[in-house]
Amino acid sequence: MNTGAPVIENQETWTDFINPTLRALPPSGIRRFFDLVTEMKDIISLGVGEPDFVTPQHIMDACIKSLELGQTGYTSNQGTLELREAIAKDLYESYGVSYNPRSEILITVGVSEGLDLAVRALTSPGDEVLVPEPTYVSYIPCTALAGAVPVPLKTSMENLFRLTADQVEAAITPRTKILLLAYPNNPTGAVMTRKDLLEIAEVVKAHNLIVISDEIYDHLTYLGEHTCVSSLPGMRERTVLLGGFSKSYAMTGWRVGYACGNPDFIGAMTKIHQYTMLCAPTQAQVCALEALRNGKPEMRRMVAEYDRRRKFVVRSLKEIGLPCFEPGGAFYAFPDITVTGMNSDEFSERLIMEEKVAVVAGTAFGEAGEGHVRISYAYSIEQLTEAFKRMHRFVQKYSR
Repeated sequence: MNTGAPVIENQETWTDFINPTLRALPPSGIRRFFDLVTEMKDIISLGVGEPDFVTPQHIMDACIKSLELGQTGYTSNQGTLELREAIAKDLYESYGVSYNPRSEILITVGVSEGLDLAVRALTSPGDEVLVPEPTYVSYIPCTALAGAVPVPLKTSMENLFRLTADQVEAAITPRTKILLLAYPNNPTGAVMTRKDLLEIAEVVKAHNLIVISDEIYDHLTYLGEHTCVSSLPGMRERTVLLGGFSKSYAMTGWRVGYACGNPDFIGAMTKIHQYTMLCAPTQAQVCALEALRNGKPEMRRMVAEYDRRRKFVVRSLKEIGLPCFEPGGAFYAFPDITVTGMNSDEFSERLIMEEKVAVVAGTAFGEAGEGHVRISYAYSIEQLTEAFKRMHRFVQKYSR
């Protein structure tokens, strides 16, 4: 019987039409475990880096009011001037770095789009991008998809997962174009001191490199003060500063971030943004403006709760016998699990199957993550308490 459906011969060959670089990319290691979690019952997931807080009510109210006023059209490609002015004011007050909101700030669909735009706008095929590992899962794929070459710089727990100026210097070749920094760090929770960054800045300037600095976790800094890379001497003009609202203001689903840099960089990024995204969602921009104007008290309350959980997680890991340096920022711990005799993938898979606790294998964040797993503490103390009870049983069972 003819169903009307077209007959396609040799359908398996359709993969030949897909970009070879894309075919070679593995799926996100985070999403693989997220998919497992959704298929199983009674799982405690410590795998996804998303605040367990709901977006504060006053921010949601601003969205509702905007809808009632009929503000449902496009904004400028760069985003509303009002929001860009508020971001410029916030960065100046927080870090003393000044940006012209009319030409040096672009509102993006989350920090992820900002990263993609920056790498595509600033690299040509074959250019090298230095990427400290362990690294957030999208950095290396975004670099590869832009036709550039990611060059991993491995960090370790022995050095508190900090990047050094000597590592940067040793990795530079005539093709090196960009250093990608992301501190406070996902997945390790590592932070960089101002001294660390000043030393790296000298290397960057000496070799005329560009820095893309993802500072989405800037307000989630618990040990010392966050140093904004753009605020360092001689770094403002050669840095693309990325920031957003997802983590600090519990606004992950709103998808709004920003990029700041010199007019040439932002102009090039805006050109791509015009043709691919047009503008960030109008209501998300309204909410981001409300967050900057009136959201600091709620943000500080959430950060204080993350800090309480951070201390609980560090203490709990020590009690169950998994070595872990004290994370200074973000909301992740990155313990060493080699005492169990397993590699990262085996540990994560067995833990989810045997104790129904989901963590992310360190290898999802690059080869330097082997021997570790990422634990997110963006979850309640009650969930963390039960998760660590189960993990304790698991570690006792397999510890050598």
